[in-house]
Amino acid sequence: MKRPQLEHIIRAAAAITGADRFVIIGSQSILGQFPDPPADLLVSIEADLFSLRTPHDADLIDGSIGEASPFHQTFGYYAHGVGEETAILPAGWKDRLIPFHSASTGGATGLCLEVHDLAISKLVAGREKDLQFIRDLLRHRLAQPNTLRQRLAETSLAPALRILCSARLAAMV
Repeated sequence: MKRPQLEHIIRAAAAITGADRFVIIGSQSILGQFPDPPADLLVSIEADLFSLRTPHDADLIDGSIGEASPFHQTFGYYAHGVGEETAILPAGWKDRLIPFHSASTGGATGLCLEVHDLAISKLVAGREKDLQFIRDLLRHRLAQPNTLRQRLAETSLAPALRILCSARLAAMV
């Protein structure tokens, strides 16, 4: 997914929900900080987002522009309405959100995770595609190992998960 597709999703989510601010928590949040990232970071066809208006907007988003919807079938990409609790993020992540808006977002704003916060959420999720995303961030020097270590230390995790995440990160750097 590239910027025009994310702009379209933000515009559509705003039209459906009436909200004007959405937090983008999936891999597409990379587009807030890096307008033209390497192609291997843009393979996902979904944008995970939630409205700051009400948690119920997630259902509206999923039902109208979600997976297998006419929107998805027409455009080849879709939105996944999620909740704030979907991603495990470091302390202070809200203070680092990066606004994403343009004439094409229809007056709405996407608030994108800062790249290191995004990487920590992927590290905790731990799926192979998430770990590959982090490896690609590091390979392209869009994320810094020391900052990732610091953010991991600032993330509230059970001890066993913290050890696992630290091992995952150590294997990458």
